Amino acid sequence: MGIDQILREAGVAKASLYSSFGSKDALVVAYLEELDQRDRNRWNAAVAAQRDPIAKVLTFFDLAATAAESRNFRGCLYANAATEFPGLQLEPVRTHREWFRATVAALLREAGLARPDSIARQVQLLYDGALTGSKIDKSVVPITLARRLTRQLIG
Repeated sequence: MGIDQILREAGVAKASLYSSFGSKDALVVAYLEELDQRDRNRWNAAVAAQRDPIAKVLTFFDLAATAAESRNFRGCLYANAATEFPGLQLEPVRTHREWFRATVAALLREAGLARPDSIARQVQLLYDGALTGSKIDKSVVPITLARRLTRQLIG
């Protein structure tokens, strides 16, 4: 997506973009920071009434499946940004991935699993692959399968 398309869709003049963000790169970073906060809030709201730490882990997949059912699903927006802007230091991408992994590890620890950090990395790999597969296949099936595999992995 080019800067002109972003400006056109936002209905904003180029001068406004640069006065607010300074550059396209800064706009991308700001967008990812906002996306990270929205994702955290959405997950926190979804698990607020849940007690079971395993169910909370699986909620990541449930939310992804819901998103994948939308007509314009584009996979993992963090991975898309990292691919589209390979030279840019995308701190929000790293921060979001660390939050996901730390959250999963903490929940696995709470559930009493051995090696929660190692298993959290495996869950993250399943999640990443599920989002990519869902984008390519234009189907929720990869996410459903990854959820099932995660359930088997963590018991």
